[in-house]
Amino acid sequence: MRKIRLVEVRSELAAGTRGASLGIDAMKVASLGKHSDFFLRFQPIRVKNENDLLFQEPKFKNAKYGEGVYTVLKRVCDAVSDLRSEGLFPIVLAGDHSTAAGTIAGIKKADPDKRLGAIWIDAHADFHSPYTTPSGNMHGMPLAMATAIDNIECEQNDVEEETEALWERIKSIGMRGPKMKPEDVVFIGVRDTESPEDFLMEKYGIKNFTTAEVTEKGIQQVSKEALEILKDCDQIYISFDVDSLDTSISVGTGTPVPEGLTKEQALELNIELIKDKRVCCWEIVEVNPTLDTENRMANNAFEILEATTASLIQNF
Repeated sequence: MRKIRLVEVRSELAAGTRGASLGIDAMKVASLGKHSDFFLRFQPIRVKNENDLLFQEPKFKNAKYGEGVYTVLKRVCDAVSDLRSEGLFPIVLAGDHSTAAGTIAGIKKADPDKRLGAIWIDAHADFHSPYTTPSGNMHGMPLAMATAIDNIECEQNDVEEETEALWERIKSIGMRGPKMKPEDVVFIGVRDTESPEDFLMEKYGIKNFTTAEVTEKGIQQVSKEALEILKDCDQIYISFDVDSLDTSISVGTGTPVPEGLTKEQALELNIELIKDKRVCCWEIVEVNPTLDTENRMANNAFEILEATTASLIQNF
């Protein structure tokens, strides 16, 4: 059995809607309702957040609260890198999705010579940069951070020098340059993108398994094909954003999108993918109980978290 450590990141600086920092504790409440001992079994590391910055106006229009995002990503990077260097398996519970860039940086920092791939289960591509973002919210940028892609070809914003300098620092967390190739990203469930992201997906041939494709092919086949795309990768990171789930299940996330995965599909998908021995880290993000009723999303998210962890343990 692999030694598992939880990494708790209660940051919501990069989200456009408040409340994602409460998602971890909402899942803990859900575990109590299910009489689960999950949060007793695994020792957590708690990464300090910078959420107090939210009481101020953001300094950077195209990278809102970017100074705090940088600080948190660096802390996440160091925490994950330390765990990986000790041979531990991080399960990251996070607020907004920007912190995934810190997770990826930490994996790469611990094993700089290993080729890293990512399976990104999400409604959104999260491939914006300050040059293309329509909102300035940095939870839409973690894959651009990790691949060090500015996407100047699709530039839409006049980015100030101070923002450019901050963006360069963020892209250099853990190590300078890309942590992974865009070709080594596989999307599952992405269905809400903007044209700059569509451009990158086409340019780099990034595969997106749509919800319809998941339903048509089935979980086993989609998992097999996704892992085959990453056959040349030494390590695989799985990032699960709960907005990949359909809005009929719950709206307890900051950017819900219809026509998503069912809870059963998401649960089976994560259970299957994490069986691959190259998987070195799993992350769940964007549970926001303030937008929900009866803690529905957190209940669904906790079921997926617990089942995925059980699959990891059973297969190692």
